[in-house]
Amino acid sequence: MDLISVILLAVGLSMDAVAVSISTCLTFKEIKIRHALRMALFFGVFQAAMPLIGWLAGAAFRGLIQGFDHWIAITLLGIIGGRMIYGSFKIDCETTPRNPMNLSTLLGLSVATSIDALAAGVSFGVLKMNILTVIAIIGFTTFLLSFIGTRIGKRVGCHFSGRMELLGGIILVGIGVRILIQHLANHI
Repeated sequence: MDLISVILLAVGLSMDAVAVSISTCLTFKEIKIRHALRMALFFGVFQAAMPLIGWLAGAAFRGLIQGFDHWIAITLLGIIGGRMIYGSFKIDCETTPRNPMNLSTLLGLSVATSIDALAAGVSFGVLKMNILTVIAIIGFTTFLLSFIGTRIGKRVGCHFSGRMELLGGIILVGIGVRILIQHLANHI
């Protein structure tokens, strides 16, 4: 996977965290820079750690699934992206926790928004990707976009967060299709 694809993948995976960052500002109006940095740091770290865990699992089974790894990648990315697209139409601003800055809430939100990255990490393992580069890009992208999301959320609110999740889903499905097409083209 080339650098542009990895960056697009990172943007796609970060959209759940961005959507939460944007919508959080509706219920927690007192978000200061330190709050935004803390939230972005949690989201970035978890978005980087989860693919590493998935990559380790995928790498362990690489030899067994090498003949159909591209189908695994398209399936996982298709499911993740499809779920994000579906979820983008159901974002409810009222379900954001009252104080998203306490540790237990931040941990819960971080895990919830990074489960997709865990599943994507499995495909990284079977595709033999350089995981350190990938997780650095994913972590930094999520940190940066989540921080920006908190700033945007103060101005535009929840309706924009649904569009972000829709965009993320479309990107992930597109990357999955690209992996499949590249693999099939190389074996014709």
